[in-house]
Amino acid sequence: MSRTVLVVGAGIAGLAAARALGRHGLEYRVVERRPHPSTAGLGLNLPGNAVAALAVLGAADDVRAAGVPVARREYRTAGGRLLFDVDEARFWSGTAGSICVRHQVVLDALTAGVSVDHAVAVASLEQQADGSVNVLFADGSEDRVDFVVAADGVHSTVRSALAPATPRPSLMTAASWRFITANPGVDCWTAWTGRGCTFLLIPVAPGEVYAYASSSQGVDIATLAHAYAAFPEPVTRAVAQALAAPVPPYHSPVEEVRIPTWHHGRVTLVGDAAHATGPVWAQGAAMAMEDAIILADLLAETDDWSTVGSLWEQVRRPRVEHVQRATDQLSRLARLPSWLSHPVAPLMGPRAYRATYEPLRILKKT
Repeated sequence: MSRTVLVVGAGIAGLAAARALGRHGLEYRVVERRPHPSTAGLGLNLPGNAVAALAVLGAADDVRAAGVPVARREYRTAGGRLLFDVDEARFWSGTAGSICVRHQVVLDALTAGVSVDHAVAVASLEQQADGSVNVLFADGSEDRVDFVVAADGVHSTVRSALAPATPRPSLMTAASWRFITANPGVDCWTAWTGRGCTFLLIPVAPGEVYAYASSSQGVDIATLAHAYAAFPEPVTRAVAQALAAPVPPYHSPVEEVRIPTWHHGRVTLVGDAAHATGPVWAQGAAMAMEDAIILADLLAETDDWSTVGSLWEQVRRPRVEHVQRATDQLSRLARLPSWLSHPVAPLMGPRAYRATYEPLRILKKT
């Protein structure tokens, strides 16, 4: 018997879901409310488990070819003093390894072979007695499917209809600036922290870096230059380049989603729609792709799709909650005054890195 899955959203989570379903020969339709495919120009930090998920989805080769391997991390003070470093290549050895790459490269790799219906927004859905789901779209058209994967992001329309929940600000910072610029002189993943500010630079392509900046000193563009004026030259140069560019740095809130359940009947939330988490450990894309892989596996293996959401959540929730706890712990540490956090960082930092990533090296499917 042929059964159809509706995937709502064509970001990383939705495209990963489509590819994962396709691997099993399951019929699906992807709808996206935006009228055109994304042309996102920012960067993605992909730890080893994210790259491993891309490999499962058959989308890793193009990402590896375009991105820059993350061999080492350096954590420094606002004055430039090294607090500690991490041999990331060694930690992830024997796995897919970590990569930083342009966001669009990942989207393009996942989109290959996937058809998306753009400018199609879900207005409401209703689960039927026969187990199907009736979906009403904003243009008045309808569709009846056997399962819905809601991959429509932090402000998910599907989640709002099922279990209204307001995203909360991240514990570390309420907002951030992000941009890509010419490499100002860093050769590895480098973060500077202090004075209520964090600035991260990661090589993302030859001659280019991805920058992520968060500050408690305000949200206007002038604040960006002021907040980091006393930071080392790679930071001040990157900021100056970004402010001189035709397109200003992208500023947005950093929001998290914490809800008690990620499914209802034959409707399941995945990725940020279910569990958006601050980017402290760069696990947004990884968790979304893992969600998709495990969900598709269960749909392929389980005859009664009414049970799949519950089975999937039993598998996924412990792993996601581990990331959420690790995110909260480091966020609280980062918010401490520098005189308190910096002395303990050489001990606590490497320990937190290992404690966070060690359980993520292998994707357990049961």
